[in-house]
Amino acid sequence: MSRVAGLTVFDPNGDRVGKVRDVLVALRVDTAAPRALGLVVEVVARRRIFVPMGRVTGLDANSVLLSSGTLNVKRFEQRAGETLVLGELLDRSVTINDSDRPAAVVDAAVEQTRTGDWVLSRLAVSEPGRLGRRGQLRQLAWDEVSGLSLPQTGQSAETLIATYRELNAADVAHALQELPIKRRHEVAEAMDDQRLADVLGELPEGEQITILGTLEERRAADVLEEMDPDDAADLLAELSNVDRDRLLELMEPDEAEPVRQLLKYSEDTAGGIMTSEPVILSYDATIAEALARVRAPEITPALASQVYVCRPPSATPTGRYLGLAHIQRLLREPPSTLVSGVLDDLEPLRPEAPLAEVTRYFATYNLVAAPVVDAQGRLVGAVSVDDVLDHLLPEDWRERARRG
Repeated sequence: MSRVAGLTVFDPNGDRVGKVRDVLVALRVDTAAPRALGLVVEVVARRRIFVPMGRVTGLDANSVLLSSGTLNVKRFEQRAGETLVLGELLDRSVTINDSDRPAAVVDAAVEQTRTGDWVLSRLAVSEPGRLGRRGQLRQLAWDEVSGLSLPQTGQSAETLIATYRELNAADVAHALQELPIKRRHEVAEAMDDQRLADVLGELPEGEQITILGTLEERRAADVLEEMDPDDAADLLAELSNVDRDRLLELMEPDEAEPVRQLLKYSEDTAGGIMTSEPVILSYDATIAEALARVRAPEITPALASQVYVCRPPSATPTGRYLGLAHIQRLLREPPSTLVSGVLDDLEPLRPEAPLAEVTRYFATYNLVAAPVVDAQGRLVGAVSVDDVLDHLLPEDWRERARRG
């Protein structure tokens, strides 16, 4: 991590965003390696912002590459349970487990796991030397030292979060609903923004509103920014106009705009259940570029099943929609081939299409995702099969699943 400090951060277009100043991690109560939450990046006028690790697609000795040029430019503020690697972890005293000898942390390594998460996996530690000489330098796995984990102070919120770390968001949501209300809100407060956003999307609407209401307004806006725009729109639609407008104003404009667009549509139409962030490519993109885009860990399997080709601009609402390409088809073509040469001319859905029509469309064409195009021929979003099922099932289906 000492080599990461000062690296230049670039957006997908190669434009300079800023420089890395630190890495933020979440320490755990046991010996599991801490999860890296994101980078602290210094932008113009020495302003420091937070960039989630999910936005990082490349990290090497020369630079950091982001998957999106859209960033939250709010000034970085560290929260409870978060630790800065360079600012707080280095020089900390630890004990080497196999020898019970003291040592000091001099560096740390962050690596990406097979699931796409980044963890602080290894430490470089220096043992005390004799007569003022430098001691032995060793590289150790995180669990080979002690003294850095969070203290075990009863069943704290951090303890519970640590026990949930291997669970998917839906299972965490079920576990939360088994907790007393006070404890439930304590755990939600202690979660990082991205994890809480994922879990909120799996909770019943009433519980989403209750938890969001317990958060400080600015924190609530940050969590909404981390949610998928369609989930954030569904949640905001349940609030009063005053609360909804207040939270939208607190969100970054680039994050709030797609949510505002989705709120314009009726909830039982294609526009009301779509996401405004499908995988969109320009007409001159190659198959290799398309396959690289769908590998991003934040893209759901349904949305990764196909890409959409449009004229500029590439953000929804796009320029003229040209067609879609199924990933299964792309895998059979040479990587240098243009995606625009293998497009499917399937008729897209209209935003005003009712839910019954959307359901028939999916059944007719055996799809897991479908494009939504407005009257001007612009792609405005995509509907995924999980969104359709969510609206077809009874409103209390999550409660029934939990009781079952």
